[in-house]
Amino acid sequence: MNYSVTMEAAWTVRDVKTVDDAIGVAISETGKRFHPKLSFVDIEVGSIVCPNCGEEAEAAVLVAGTALVGLILSMKVFDAESEEHAARIAKSMIGRALKRVPLRVIEVVEWNG
Repeated sequence: MNYSVTMEAAWTVRDVKTVDDAIGVAISETGKRFHPKLSFVDIEVGSIVCPNCGEEAEAAVLVAGTALVGLILSMKVFDAESEEHAARIAKSMIGRALKRVPLRVIEVVEWNG
């Protein structure tokens, strides 16, 4: 079976002045770690929902020049035995490239490809 695996990552960025700068640095640094072996992994900024107003915002917080950026990483896994197997494969591949970056699988979807 083929699966699309989506996970979230918590990326720390130091010495930045704005949230937009932090997001740009996080995406750029992540992409560099994936290139060229994992260039097929899609990278996006995650989002969070305000518990008070319900508004959606980018998942990035900046305090004292240091930011925590929530990234969404997606990849396709071919010929996995199950959803759990696909998740383990994706987490292993991405985890090797992003050492010491917290990862959590948030969705595994079967697809025909």
